[in-house]
This record gives sequence, C-alpha cells and structure tokens, in this order.
Amino acid sequence: MVPGEYSKMMPQAVYDVELVSSTKSIKHELWPLDAIDPVQAKFPCCLVWTPLPVVSWLAPFIGHVGICREDGVILDFAGSNFVNTNDFAFGPVARYLQLDREKCCFPTSLAAHKCKQGYQHSQFGTAITWDDGLQSSKRYLEHKSYNLFTCNCHSFVANCLNRACYDGSMSWNMINVAALILWKGHWVDGMSIVRSFLPFVLVVCLGIAMVGWPFLIGLSLLSLLLVGWFIMGTYCIKSLLEC
Repeated sequence: MVPGEYSKMMPQAVYDVELVSSTKSIKHELWPLDAIDPVQAKFPCCLVWTPLPVVSWLAPFIGHVGICREDGVILDFAGSNFVNTNDFAFGPVARYLQLDREKCCFPTSLAAHKCKQGYQHSQFGTAITWDDGLQSSKRYLEHKSYNLFTCNCHSFVANCLNRACYDGSMSWNMINVAALILWKGHWVDGMSIVRSFLPFVLVVCLGIAMVGWPFLIGLSLLSLLLVGWFIMGTYCIKSLLEC
C-alpha cells in the first residue's frame, strides 16, 4: 500500500459503515409485513376487535380490542397486571384495521422527531420501532389494574398509539380508538358479522316479546349512559379514566 492511501481510505470506510448502519435501521423500522392471515390469527400492525360476552349483547358497539406486532401476534390488555400475548381474549378476531407505520414517529433522539409534538412525545415516552413501542406499553400496563369503565383494553391500545405518535397525534384515547376500529375496520368474514350482532338481535326480540317496547327504551338509555360515561371521563373529567 502506498503511504498516505490508508489515511485517505479511513473517512470513506467510516462513511460506508455509517451508511450501512443507517440503511439497516430504516429497513428494520419499515420491514415488509407478512400478509394478514385470519386462520392463523396473524394481523401484522393491526388493531383488532371482537365482541364481548354479555356486554356486546346489550351494546354491540362495545367490544374487546387489541393491537398486533409486526409479526402479526396480538397483544391485548385482558386483566389486572396482565397483557395477553398471542391468545386474544374473548374469541377470534371479528374486525381489523391495518395501520401505516409511515404515520408513526420513531425518533432516535430529541432532534429526530418528525412529529410536531417532540417535547410532549418525549415526555410521554417514545419508541424506535413499532414492536419497541408495543413492548414499552405492555410493561406500563402490566402495573395497572383492569377496570371495564376506567382502565381497559382501549387504554392499552391508546397508550401504544400515543407512544408512536400515530398520525401525528398524542391525543389517542378510548373514544377515538373505538371509533377508528368501528368506522374504518374490516370484517374478517360473514360469520364475524353474525356472531357480533346475532346475540344483540335475539336479546332485543326476546325483550320486546316479554316486556314490550319499554325494553327497547331501557336498552337505548343504557347505551346512552355508557357512551356518556366514556365521553365525560375522556373529555370533561379526565381524572376519571386515568390509566
């Protein structure tokens, strides 16, 4: 080697190493996802929903929700200090919505935020990949007590989305998580629609047959009370639904 060539090669070598490292980081962050496979219960980077026993029979818009890792494994907050992994509580997925990782903010430093809420995002807690965010939220919820009315599966999903600052928002909560999956989600198949609404239809028919139209009025009031509770706790008295 000619003297002086080594020193000239060093900056280029360092540049090549940094370039390869950077490329690998990007590839890991946006690694190509496998196809959605309902048979194997694999829903990469999806929100998933299934009806709840008894509760969904009376209010079919209420259900159990989870969020999936990049490999399609489902995580769901299913009980106090417990986040389920690859065993979706309350039955198979009925509805799903795949999210776009391009809409997430995964900063490696405070200066690397691509969202407009860098300081708030850093205070809340960030992630460097999709799965890293889910794992951090899982550890956080594993120290929380489950309560259907104050700290539930929707709280866990909202925490995951806030940690990723999904769609540039740090305001994910029970209400908009439920609205997102219900309005934009896709049914897995026709049987999923049947098992989501058939019990409710049967309860309504049986109630009207036995009690009459007052049953329908009572059921409507119950739904309004539930919706009112979550709206009030989410937007008015936020301390009610702290999780």
